Amino acid sequence: MRQPTFYIPHGGGPCFFMDDPRGMWTGMETFLRAFPQTLAERPRAILVVSGHWETRGHIAFTGNPRPGLIYDYNGFPPHTYQLRYDVPGDPALAEEAAALLRAAGIAAEVDPERGLDHGVFVPFMVAFPDATIPVVEMSVERALDPALHVAVGQALAGLRDKGVLIVGTGMSFHNMRAYGDPRATQPSEMFDQWLTEAAALPATERNARLAQWDSAPAARLSHPREEHLLPVMVAAGASEGAGTHIYGQVVMETMISAYRFD
Repeated sequence: MRQPTFYIPHGGGPCFFMDDPRGMWTGMETFLRAFPQTLAERPRAILVVSGHWETRGHIAFTGNPRPGLIYDYNGFPPHTYQLRYDVPGDPALAEEAAALLRAAGIAAEVDPERGLDHGVFVPFMVAFPDATIPVVEMSVERALDPALHVAVGQALAGLRDKGVLIVGTGMSFHNMRAYGDPRATQPSEMFDQWLTEAAALPATERNARLAQWDSAPAARLSHPREEHLLPVMVAAGASEGAGTHIYGQVVMETMISAYRFD
């Protein structure tokens, strides 16, 4: 059965594993915990595109059979640097994915040493806590070309028919200086509406629209640098189906959303 693709929020640092007296992250955590239940079939493996791994001149995949964790956040409680997520890797899937990109004319490599950054292990510890489904992480290319990342998704689409779930993780609004500022709420909602409308378009029109994302309302306020948005390009590119808005919530005074593509 063909797996859908997703673009989901990963939260702020290790937010789901800290005290949260105001319940800021409760809604997002509830969404992440429930979204695997929407799958018709358990994935054979998961390919995750993280906005926290950038490579120059090529796309990379983790080829470590037992990937460690990269605690790429700062200033959080000591226990958050002891989190464990002992999920298996899938070197064969990494090699297959890299080969698919090369066949499409996209430079790709497998990194046999790299572990999983918090854009992967933080949301996946919530969504897939049993850590039994193999996970391969994929980088974004540092030039941040949206059309390239749509093409990456298109090249990888066939993996969905082999039981591979493709998930992009990021934040649909990612401006560290604007978080917590009520003046950002309305612009973030404008960008969110544009993204939701774009996701629902027929694939060819959608992909063209996403490739020009920086012409959207409040685009550069929402993403001064677009590494956290590019994973949605991969998720969309890997699907010919319409995108569906599956989660939306104002967090830190800004609208954050998630999408599914069938």
